[in-house]
Amino acid sequence: MKLAFIGLGTMGGPMAGHLARAGHEVTVFNRTRAKADAWVAKYGGRAAPSPREAAQGAAVVLSCVGNDDDLRQVTLGDKGAFAGMQAGAVLVDHTTASAGVAVELYEAARARGLHFLDAPVSGGQSGAEQGMLTIMVGGDRPAFDIAKPAMMHYGRAVTLMGPAGSGQKTKMINQICVAGVIQGLAEGLAFTLRAGLDAKRVLDVISKGAATSWQMENRGRTMVDGKFDFGFAVDLMRKDLRIAMEEARANGADLPMTALIDQFYAKLQSRGGGRLDTSSLIKLLTDRK
Repeated sequence: MKLAFIGLGTMGGPMAGHLARAGHEVTVFNRTRAKADAWVAKYGGRAAPSPREAAQGAAVVLSCVGNDDDLRQVTLGDKGAFAGMQAGAVLVDHTTASAGVAVELYEAARARGLHFLDAPVSGGQSGAEQGMLTIMVGGDRPAFDIAKPAMMHYGRAVTLMGPAGSGQKTKMINQICVAGVIQGLAEGLAFTLRAGLDAKRVLDVISKGAATSWQMENRGRTMVDGKFDFGFAVDLMRKDLRIAMEEARANGADLPMTALIDQFYAKLQSRGGGRLDTSSLIKLLTDRK
């Protein structure tokens, strides 16, 4: 397939790399041109000077940028991807953004004879590098069927959740649950240390029972070791939780625990920990400041 990928950050760079390794013809765009040139030097393909030019002739355009405004900038306007896409082409957006912007861009794409899928991912930097992401998708089935083969190169599970915005709402649920699990794990490990137990032995035992989780398996030992450099930063989690809480205010859902954990992450930011991994919540319980 002829593909385009817009946004070559921590997640987008390796995701686009999987497409190139699979033999697809990939044109990339990144706001920092040096990063696009470095990607081309590593994987081949071509770097374009704008999203519009990257999207020209591509059957599927994929994007992974920072937030709602970034997403509008790379899709709309004279230099946006929509302006360069051919009728019937699909834009798949992997940004964690609001459900509102997903519906907005779905409608804008449809008015141009294009397709738009909101398709946020879970699995972090390691999942992107290993091609093991979980991808939750909102949009129409025909567009999903066109784009799914491309997404399968870096996704272990690619699921259509419902109409436009459904992917983003599912990602909000994911982040609500992740935040709660990390806080519970942080409290359990802090208790372990205060109780004078061998934390790694405790993890070995309880990970075989009902307390186990992805976070425990992948971050428990590193939390004990005080290592917090695993890609998905506190700053990004706060963005995601803000989106979830805004959606909750709109639909009437109560998120008391999420709101509390968001404030814990704010405290980490105030201490200069915004770029630490989200598992750094344990620092609030073990660091004496």
